[in-house]
Amino acid sequence: MSVRNDVARTLSDMGTVVALAVTKGMLPFELSMAYEVFGSAPVGVTVPWYDVELCGSDAVRLGRFRLEPDSGLDRRRHADTVIVPGWADTDEDPPAELVDAVRAAHEAGARVASLCTGAFVLAAAGLLDGRRATTHWVHTDALAARHPRVEVDPDVLYVDNGSVLTSAGKAAALDLCLHLVRLDHGSAVANAVARRLVVPPHRAGGQAQFVAAPVPARDDHPLAALLPWAVERLDRPLGVEDLARRAGMSSRHLARQFRAVTGTTPLQWLLTQRIRRAQELLETTDDVIDAIAAATGMGTATTLRRHFHRTVGVPPDTYRRTFRSRPSDRQPRAT
Repeated sequence: MSVRNDVARTLSDMGTVVALAVTKGMLPFELSMAYEVFGSAPVGVTVPWYDVELCGSDAVRLGRFRLEPDSGLDRRRHADTVIVPGWADTDEDPPAELVDAVRAAHEAGARVASLCTGAFVLAAAGLLDGRRATTHWVHTDALAARHPRVEVDPDVLYVDNGSVLTSAGKAAALDLCLHLVRLDHGSAVANAVARRLVVPPHRAGGQAQFVAAPVPARDDHPLAALLPWAVERLDRPLGVEDLARRAGMSSRHLARQFRAVTGTTPLQWLLTQRIRRAQELLETTDDVIDAIAAATGMGTATTLRRHFHRTVGVPPDTYRRTFRSRPSDRQPRAT
């Protein structure tokens, strides 16, 4: 697939120029999504639309598709907005040519945005140093470890630092693209783009609502018997002393073991399990919030809502509407 401008135009004749990176190792989903948003205006929208250029050194093959760039990577320094799609191999350093081109574009005044793991490219260019940023939750720990000067936030859909923006994974990249349209043309135009794509113009919460509860990597650890015992009793008011007594350890020793095995404290681990159980009940049952609060050991609906909103990023009712299972998949309503 080749995308080229049929008529050469000068910068003064163009609308806002959006440069999309086209290099080996880019993820096609994020690239095509950005092109879908910025490539053409929705029907009925009359504002000057974006002029999209695919920038890269050579033609690249993404899966079964062949993409031929419109111009070289150095063209990005003349763009108003540079989009860096997801980067496939986060274990490897991105190409120096790509990193240098992104840095030069930002220094020339371009707004630079990464989609999903494209944040690794921005971090390598130094654009995220001292800034808050995000990426797909699977890769947030790796981004933080490799670039300690970056303040990595694993719980948001995207982060807007003005001239530097980052998004979480996959669908969150679409959230960020719509956010850019909203900044440039207002909510009405962004809503028109969202309607064309049949997606919500703005999603509540962050990517924490999509993260599964972590489990230990091994099953031969000192808490192997304790953890499932606790999970089966989430409806009870368990505390650190209860866990320590069951494990036959002192509270201090238990805390050390929890940190080594789960990476967190006993109380935080319990809260995570209670929230995860609440998510399951919201997804699969018709139980009222009070019943779910009791089933998860939260006590009251008010307590559940407070902890759930703080942890997941949206209220329980909003989460239920988003992740509701089909009626045939739900468990019978508890009495």
